Amino acid sequence: MRELLLLLALAVQPGWAAEPPAVARVALYVQFDQTPPEAVMDSLRTELDSIMAPVGLQFDWRPLAGGSPEVTAELAVVSFKGRCDSTSLPPHTTNPGALGWTHISDGVILPFTDLDCGGLRAFLGEQLLALARGDRDGALGRALGRVLAHELYHIFANTTQHAPDGVAKPTYSVEDLLSAGFHFAKRDALAMRPH
Repeated sequence: MRELLLLLALAVQPGWAAEPPAVARVALYVQFDQTPPEAVMDSLRTELDSIMAPVGLQFDWRPLAGGSPEVTAELAVVSFKGRCDSTSLPPHTTNPGALGWTHISDGVILPFTDLDCGGLRAFLGEQLLALARGDRDGALGRALGRVLAHELYHIFANTTQHAPDGVAKPTYSVEDLLSAGFHFAKRDALAMRPH
């Protein structure tokens, strides 16, 4: 199995939906190496919903382990690697490489993606430490939501390609991950819309 390694990027794009998209419910099966704090999860879900609402994708979060899977037309499996919290952050920012990757087998994009929480913590550490302690988990969750949205783009647009702007860009800066707004460019959102 080959993996598509991805770094992420950001560009702010104003809302553009001329007509509301058809809504598709997606079962999002998740597993964490370590359970994140509630503030991280709340921010992660809110950010993902905000980015994906114009696309028409709504997510039902389900634990991968311990539940009985349901048959569903749309699904994705997400593994969060490392610690997804803002405690004991590194004092300096480092570039860890890929923050997320989507799996490919024989040229087919699979609905499996991994996010590197440890790498994201290292990438954002210095800037997260500059925030008030009570704001750090929320900022980390928002950044995770953006990385996840990028990976879900590959799955639901069924592409290994990247775009020149928006969520589908190949690389993100620290500022991109922590800024106020984050959206797909219109063409990339349309590529993911349910039919």
